[in-house]
Amino acid sequence: MLENFLYAFNAVMPIVLTIGLGYLLKRIGFFTEAFLKVANRLVFKVCLPALLFCNVYSIEKFSGINWGAVLYGCGAIVFLFLLGWIGAMLLIPDDRQKGVFVQCMFRSNYAIIGLSFAQSIGGDAAAEVVGVLSAFTIPLFNILAVIAMAGFVKDDRSKGHLKKTFRKILTNPLIIGCLIGFLVVWLRALLPVENGVPVFTLQRNMPFLYNVISSLGKMASPLALLVLGGQFDFCTAGHLKRQLLLGTVARIVVAPLIGLSGAVLLASVLHFTAAEYASFIGLFGSPVAVSTAVMAAEMGNDERLAGQYVVWTSVGSVFTVFFTVLVLKAATLL
Repeated sequence: MLENFLYAFNAVMPIVLTIGLGYLLKRIGFFTEAFLKVANRLVFKVCLPALLFCNVYSIEKFSGINWGAVLYGCGAIVFLFLLGWIGAMLLIPDDRQKGVFVQCMFRSNYAIIGLSFAQSIGGDAAAEVVGVLSAFTIPLFNILAVIAMAGFVKDDRSKGHLKKTFRKILTNPLIIGCLIGFLVVWLRALLPVENGVPVFTLQRNMPFLYNVISSLGKMASPLALLVLGGQFDFCTAGHLKRQLLLGTVARIVVAPLIGLSGAVLLASVLHFTAAEYASFIGLFGSPVAVSTAVMAAEMGNDERLAGQYVVWTSVGSVFTVFFTVLVLKAATLL
């Protein structure tokens, strides 16, 4: 029991402490708003794409990808979207808050905190799975988010947003990083092989380039977590307490319970390993994506509620992910 506790503690606490450090540095004035904006852009446009590229590039061949994990992850996200839609209809009276609740239910911060959780829990093998899943789940998150935000609010800002979102998806740096990784893996598979090794690899033949990309990728998680902590803005929001409680429980309790329970039930059929479970913890158990607040403002939804969902699901997920890791470790699934 003590060994399982220490495993869960050591997996979660580095992330907690890094986020806490970011929050502290912002409070004492070491981080400025201008720095946080620039650092956030650096993470999103440079460091995370580099990390996802390296994760995908580490795949030896496409036949080694567990496509069952990809199908399950996407299917579970759609199921959570539908469940969130029903929940919003039954539990959230304000139309401007319904789409925000739906998005909180299904859309996790997979690219930043989810990746950090998965890598901390499952190591490089889990990071490789995250790289593959990201190529499919990030576009799905964006498409479903637009449907959720436009589904309840009749606002001029919602019109034409779907086309705009498709354009953003095609130019999303995270998607580009994954797709370039897949392209390079495919090209590598076409090359002749000597002693079981391709005649050309980035690590061996272009180490100067690979080392730069790898170094940028290693910066992604710590810098992203520091920025996330610096962006926290706690608010009492008394009139939003009920909505905050419902959305937070949906994101950090209901979503991981459904997502991971289904994975355990289907494990023998889809052949999930510890790496898949670690990546699913990041996919289903991490807090709601930071971009939900921006999208809510753009599409006439309640941006204040969306912003508070980011804060409180981030805080609460620390405890629920810790408990999840403890349970899965005790069940010898990690």
